[in-house]
Amino acid sequence: MSAPDLTPPEAARWAARSGLPLAPDRHAELASTAGHIHAAVSLLRELDGGEQHDAAV
Repeated sequence: MSAPDLTPPEAARWAARSGLPLAPDRHAELASTAGHIHAAVSLLRELDGGEQHDAAV
């Protein structure tokens, strides 16, 4: 998710694969929230010295 942002359809697909189907009006909100979380985790990783971990966010 680092280069292109997560699109609402992709967010919906990931949520459904995780067993969390969402109403269509929530897909854009989920994609936006995921983007904010990704940005926060990226910032924390930078502050931690840029250490790379195996787990994806």
